[in-house]
Amino acid sequence: MNKLLGIRWSVHPLFVLIMMASVITGYFLELLTLFALVFVHELGHVLAARGFGWRIREVKLLPFGGVAETEEAGSMPAREEIIVALAGPLQNLWMGLTAWALGELGVISPEWASHLVQANLMIGLFNLLPVLPLDGGKIVQALMSCRLPYHITLVWGARISLFASASMIIYSLLPREGVPGIQMNLLAIGIFLFASNWSYYRNIPFIFVRFLMHREGWADKYRRREGLAQPIIVSVHHTIQGTLRRLVKEKYHLIYVLGMKGTVVTVLPEEQVVNNFLTHGKPGSAVTELFR
Repeated sequence: MNKLLGIRWSVHPLFVLIMMASVITGYFLELLTLFALVFVHELGHVLAARGFGWRIREVKLLPFGGVAETEEAGSMPAREEIIVALAGPLQNLWMGLTAWALGELGVISPEWASHLVQANLMIGLFNLLPVLPLDGGKIVQALMSCRLPYHITLVWGARISLFASASMIIYSLLPREGVPGIQMNLLAIGIFLFASNWSYYRNIPFIFVRFLMHREGWADKYRRREGLAQPIIVSVHHTIQGTLRRLVKEKYHLIYVLGMKGTVVTVLPEEQVVNNFLTHGKPGSAVTELFR
């Protein structure tokens, strides 16, 4: 594990296995090229994130990209998340175009230029698939978070990713004309993505709590930016947990609590509900506990 730009960089064990296989099969030069392309791809994410002031703890390099662990996970604006996600594939775009131009000018051989173009195309397009933690999955999740409650965004982001990675596994097992046997590389990546997203799905309660822990400071920012609060209407019997699960990341909320006859009993600022949950827990308690 090494540090670059003040960030820990590590190679995922899946990449190590592919390295060992490449040495055995004599494709080590191709692997070094893949490693360099993946590194530049991930460096694009890092530089874009640092430009927005994100604090990145660690970057793990994978055969198809990387995973960055940030301090502000779940609290960054969707616009920034989309730009940071696109910054990786954009590196593959300029590298692919450069390789093509060098091949046309005769600086490098046409075969090597073609290989670089195809490798960049593969990495860039693969990362745009709607699967977490790929860039496409992050973009889909960021777009969902603009309109949908954040808890729903987490749940459906994981479900879409599980479905897509399962489809990848099935596709790798299907016989194809001109491709004998199982596509082992695609199968290994599909299994990794499915396992990763299954773990992510199971940890959504903890991810959501982390989102709430960052919520107070960001909620004040959204309130100043939007000017108006988006109402959340609940009954007196609605639970604190159910109320918090209706928070939209990019909005500031006021909680309108309705009585038995549909009259407004009280209006609660969202930070009161969040702080009560983080301080006392009791997610199954009714919201009425907050104003007794």
